[in-house]
Amino acid sequence: MTDRTTPARRDFLKGIGLIPATAALVGLAAPLTSGRARAAAANGTAAPATAANIARDPADVPAPIGRRTAQHIRFELETVETTGQLANGVAYQYWTFRRPGEAPQVPGPLLRARVGDTIEIRLSNSRASAMMHNIDLHAVMGPFGGSQATECAPGETKSFAFKATKPGLFVYHCATPSVAMHISNGMHGMILIEPASGLPKVDREFYIMQSEIYTEQAFGTPGTATVSYDKILAETPEYYVFNGAVDALTKRHPLKGRVGETVRFFFGVGGPNKAASFHVIGQIMERLYDQASLVAKPLEAVQTTTVAPGGAIVAEFSLVVPGTFAIVDHAIARIERGAKGLLIVEGPENFAIFNPHPPAA
Repeated sequence: MTDRTTPARRDFLKGIGLIPATAALVGLAAPLTSGRARAAAANGTAAPATAANIARDPADVPAPIGRRTAQHIRFELETVETTGQLANGVAYQYWTFRRPGEAPQVPGPLLRARVGDTIEIRLSNSRASAMMHNIDLHAVMGPFGGSQATECAPGETKSFAFKATKPGLFVYHCATPSVAMHISNGMHGMILIEPASGLPKVDREFYIMQSEIYTEQAFGTPGTATVSYDKILAETPEYYVFNGAVDALTKRHPLKGRVGETVRFFFGVGGPNKAASFHVIGQIMERLYDQASLVAKPLEAVQTTTVAPGGAIVAEFSLVVPGTFAIVDHAIARIERGAKGLLIVEGPENFAIFNPHPPAA
């Protein structure tokens, strides 16, 4: 793929830490590293950590439900505590939801059903866990969203069932105290309840959640980072991340599409504390299902939208020109703390829409 980024655009992307990679689409330049972290590395006081990729691929989306009769369906989930890579050279102890047999990832899997379904949630807490865990789904019409029914000690399994009464895209999370710590450590995900008629057809769907991580160590400090409960209470995160980690949607799992396609974003905010200003640089949301309501008429031609912690949106775009598009929280300084991603679009130029080199007058 040819790098179509102009010098001016390259300087801008460089300034916010988003430098397009080579034709191989291997990602971005190394993330911003704090002066404190650079000094620690230079002095040899903290060894760089290596850990598993914790970031969920945003293309990991279940197939659309479409038109079908209501059913009784079961979702099996396991809570797992594991060490993952938070940033380059930085490891972190995550708490996660996973499907049986899959690697621990953040966010938890996107669950997909339709309005009218009876949904059984079966939650198991790994025997290797140190903590109690449960699940609270915002799609549940019942006490505590199912969290009391699923409070599991290590090695336990609990279940409950609920009727999907309203369509929408809903956050789920662990609600074991400290709730904020469980969410920040990775215990959040979403469940999509489709309308009875299904959703309009698109070419690609993507699943993204933004969250904050609060560490005792400064942003980017090499080694194994540890959680700071004081910073959680003070609402002063060191990291703002998409899908659990710095560079999750840049180096690890950049989003990909082609000119002429339509794409749908399922975007939510785990939090636990901060709202997001969702924006894709160089795109306009053609249809925005505000607050993830799938019963209200979508907004049209929206540039940026606010998403509350514990909230979500559904946004649809048409890909009309090729190039590299940055996915950001438009509380723009957060880009430098990890809230950045890439949408890489291939295909023919469309100079009627965008011409980076117009002929001289």
